[in-house]
Amino acid sequence: MEKSTIQIDVMLGPDKIPQQINWNASGSSAEAQQKAKAMCLAFWDAADKSALRIDLWTKDMMMDEMADFYYQMLMTMADTFNRATRQQELADEMKKFAKDFKKKFEAIQLKEQS
Repeated sequence: MEKSTIQIDVMLGPDKIPQQINWNASGSSAEAQQKAKAMCLAFWDAADKSALRIDLWTKDMMMDEMADFYYQMLMTMADTFNRATRQQELADEMKKFAKDFKKKFEAIQLKEQS
């Protein structure tokens, strides 16, 4: 059995807010640690039938970046759900929600800028 390791380093400021997030994975083509402004990590606890989550973002993560991040996560979660369940109709509904979410966010941003 082959082992793969993902290492995540979070540098905190004095206020315990993430200042920097770095990560690397064994077997990756990237030799140096990769920087990230945000991360979401979830594990399924089968015994409790619940998701255990870690959601972190740095203080310099812009609001529009966060909206893009969530849009992309929702789209890829729909793809993953479809591969795992072969429920194309439900995956399409998730993608529709993601697209509507992005449009609504963009409309709010435009309204706030005017």
